[in-house]
Amino acid sequence: MRAPASLSMRLSLLFALVSLVLLGGLGAYLYHALGQQIAWRDDQMLQGRLERMEALLDDGESIAALRRRPLLYANMLGNRESLLWMLDSHGVPLIEVNPPGLPVPKLPPAPEGRLGAHPAAESTRLAWRTFEHDGRHLTLVAGKTLDERERMLAAYRLRLWLAMGAGAVLACGLGWIVVRRGLRPVRRLAARARTIDVGHLHRRLEANDETTELRELSRALNQMLARLEEGFAQLSRFSEDLAHEMRTPLGNLLGATQQALQRERTQEEYRQLLGSHVEEYERLSRMIETMLFLARTEQPSRALPREAVDLQGLADQLCDYFEGMADEDGRELVSDMQGRLTANLDLLRRALANLIDNALRHGRSGTEIRLVSRQEAGHWYLGVINHGEPIPDAERARLFERFYRGDPARSRSVGTGGLGLAIVRSVAQLHGGEAWCESDAAVNAFWLSLPADDDDRVDRCTDRRQR
Repeated sequence: MRAPASLSMRLSLLFALVSLVLLGGLGAYLYHALGQQIAWRDDQMLQGRLERMEALLDDGESIAALRRRPLLYANMLGNRESLLWMLDSHGVPLIEVNPPGLPVPKLPPAPEGRLGAHPAAESTRLAWRTFEHDGRHLTLVAGKTLDERERMLAAYRLRLWLAMGAGAVLACGLGWIVVRRGLRPVRRLAARARTIDVGHLHRRLEANDETTELRELSRALNQMLARLEEGFAQLSRFSEDLAHEMRTPLGNLLGATQQALQRERTQEEYRQLLGSHVEEYERLSRMIETMLFLARTEQPSRALPREAVDLQGLADQLCDYFEGMADEDGRELVSDMQGRLTANLDLLRRALANLIDNALRHGRSGTEIRLVSRQEAGHWYLGVINHGEPIPDAERARLFERFYRGDPARSRSVGTGGLGLAIVRSVAQLHGGEAWCESDAAVNAFWLSLPADDDDRVDRCTDRRQR
């Protein structure tokens, strides 16, 4: 498996690539500008030669005299790259200076003068003009081979390539130094992060001395560490609570068994002992089933099956189920729930049953327990309201934790093993909602919020069943 390239190397190479592109663009521009400048200079020189030859003819020099006296225009040539023709109307050379030995060009008439390449040699530049002298039509041609220009441009291209290569290498080296220096805060952040482990989750990353981008990253990581620390703390408390909850029934079983083994018992006594053991076993079984339920709801392996739930019908069923418990304590169950929502029926029934059971166990005797529902802002709010002692704010924040009991009344054995409200919160979270408690001097209200689908509706019937 190929090792991933470091960020410093990637940034250095990107910096070198950007520098190479910039240098290449600048070099191409300079090369193009130089080529145009040289071509313009050569064109001006060729047109100047034409004007100089015309001036010699205008000064009275005849063509024959020019042929006999080449020194008159020798200063215009002076090297093997210069070309000069004076052609008659039939294209016959009257004067010819042609060191490369190029053929006489056949050019179209150009009274105003023209510029172009030699028809038989592309690496040349010609300037020509046709005019009349002493009754004769003449064509004056001045030219220059481009070998010198090509050699000069080739040398310039080589220098450009060398400069770009050296610039890219230098940019890569400087980029490496700059990137290493710029990423120094990242290395410091990584070094501090390596000091944080399970035993030191309280440590945090210092964000005040970092750059703006790393400061935001440090804050996000600190928030993640805070959530992890809280999660580990909850897991530790849960392990302790679970051990405490399981120790009680196991201790009861062990003590009763040891006491029974101290002497012979009658068959009836053994039957009572086994019956007592069955109760403790059922308690342990309910606790284990509840823990498995919470584990499945926190890590769902598949989509939650949902269906349309009639809230009024569900509330009536729960009221009928808990009616006996309520009558024993002089309580009254009142259902004001109406409407239809989309949810998992079994989970919703279990959550509401736990809320009613909690209200029956911890509410004030002789009072009513009211089930209410409303739909607002795309959410359903289902509540169980009972009368009881006010719950402090600090306690309300922990009511839905596993095995948490805020007062001595909660320490007695209950059917859910201290996990009833934790199940309510898990059901709410599994549906994408939440659970919370509101308390004042008059009532305690436990709420369950669930997202409402587009097809959920509130029934408009006016009858409410009060029991």
